[in-house]
Order: sequence, then C-alpha cells, then structure tokens
Amino acid sequence: MFQGKLVMAASVRQQLVERALTAEKLLEQLSPCLIKLKEATAAKLCAKEVEELKLSNAKLRADVEQLVQRLRRAEEINGVKQVYCSTPTSSPATPNGPSSTAESSVNIPAEKTNQSNTKPEKPQQKKVKPKKEQKAPVKADEAPADISRVLLKVGRIVDVKLHPDADTLYVETVDLAEDKPRTILSGLAGRVPMEQMRDRLALFACNLKPAKMRGILSEGMIMCASSESKIQIVEVPAGAVPGDIVTFSDYPGEPDKQLNPKKKIWEAVAPDLKADENGVATYKGCPFTIAGKGICKAPDCPNFPIR
Repeated sequence: MFQGKLVMAASVRQQLVERALTAEKLLEQLSPCLIKLKEATAAKLCAKEVEELKLSNAKLRADVEQLVQRLRRAEEINGVKQVYCSTPTSSPATPNGPSSTAESSVNIPAEKTNQSNTKPEKPQQKKVKPKKEQKAPVKADEAPADISRVLLKVGRIVDVKLHPDADTLYVETVDLAEDKPRTILSGLAGRVPMEQMRDRLALFACNLKPAKMRGILSEGMIMCASSESKIQIVEVPAGAVPGDIVTFSDYPGEPDKQLNPKKKIWEAVAPDLKADENGVATYKGCPFTIAGKGICKAPDCPNFPIR
C-alpha cells in the first residue's frame, strides 16, 4: 500500500512539472500579445488626449474671437480708428498631432499698429543704426557767465514821475511789448530832465530779479553810459521798436529767464560793459546790435562805463 502511494505521488509530481512547462510556453507565446496590447492601450489613451486638446484649443480660439469682437465694439464706441489685417493664428503643437494654421481678421487700433506682417519662416531682421551721441543741453547755471545770459530789450518810457520818498529816483512806466507795462526805477532824477525821459526809446535789462527801492518794486534797469560828472542814456538805432532784443555776435547763447542773484552773473558781466572810443556800446569790444536795424550808441560819452 505504501508503494502505491509513492507511485501516485511521483505521477502527480510529473503532471505538475509538465503543467509548469506548458505554462511557461504559454507565457512565452502571450508575451508579444501583451506588449501589443499595452501599445494599443497607450495609443488609445494618447489619441483621447489629442482629441481633448483639440477640443480645448477650439474652445480657446472661440473665446479669443469673442473677446476680439468685444474689444472692437468698445474701441469703435470710444472713437478709436480700426485697421484690419490678416494675421496667422496657429494652434499649439501636440504630441503626435498636427498643428493647424488659420487666417483670421483681427482688429488693431491705428495708434498701436507698429509692426508690419511678416512670414514666420522668413523673419525680417531690422538694421540697427548706431545711435548718435546726443549732447546734453547746457543748463542755465552751467552756461558761461557772459552777456548772452542778460536779456536787453528796447522799451518806450510812456510815463515818468518822481519817487514820492526819494528825490533822486524816477518811477518810469515802460512799454516792452509785453502783456503789460513794467515799472522800472532809475537814479536819473536831477541828472536827466524829466521831459527828456518821457516818450523816449531806451535799453533795459529785463531779467534781473525785481527789487524794491524805497517801497516800490523795480522790474528792470535802464542802460546808461556815465561817469561822476556826465551821463547819457544809451541810444537805440533808427527803426528800433519796443520788444526788440539786443544780440552780441561773439556771444550767441540764450538769456536766462531770470538771473539768479546768488550766481552773481550781472556782477561778472557789468565791468565789461562800456562805450568805446567812438561811443559804440560794447561788451568786451562786441557791439550791442539789434538785428537788421543797427548798433546802440552813447556818442557823447566815449570810453565811459555802461551801467
């Protein structure tokens, strides 16, 4: 009986070995099928993702088109001129999926169209021109302290009277072709008769800082050639009119809007103002000139300083 059981066990073991071998053969045969099945499943999943991406892309394009239309209507309401141009619109590339290109009409405000349409495959390269070095404008405080910074203008004295609190001061009303006449004080009372002052043309420094003289604000200074014993108001050339500006050929700069007293520009310029030996008013030998009309003079006071 024991021997019979051993025979049976050997038979069962043999059967198990055979089945194991058979199972291994089946696995070998099924392996290629499993690989193909995996690939097919992956392909299906990929195709599904591609379709989902296409749908999402289509929805985005529709949303963009709606927003463009709304923008166009809003800009037309606000009076913004529209310029229409065909612009390529391409869908984003997806794995194993084709990219589509379509032309759509896009509204572009006229003031924002700075670029021309170019083909993406042949972009035009702009030639970059070398930038020229721009010289920084010279600030007034950095300009040379010369006569070009002083504004000298022709004015007409339309009225003159004595200062109520100073016997040596005239209070003059001067027409300089500005919005309104200026009040200018001078120390000519007692030296130049009042009748010679009224209704005459003269030169005035017009960008000095206004200053009070015995309680009255003076907005300029009359130009005279003078010494302790003699004085003459600088004469303007024939044809000069109120508002004409004196220029200096050797000093072409622009006058300051108002001279800064702290910079002492006038104090630097004044010592070089004088009438030459011929009575011509000059700054460092350069004549006071009114363009197209002539030069200014103090013929009775040659070699006198001008103040």
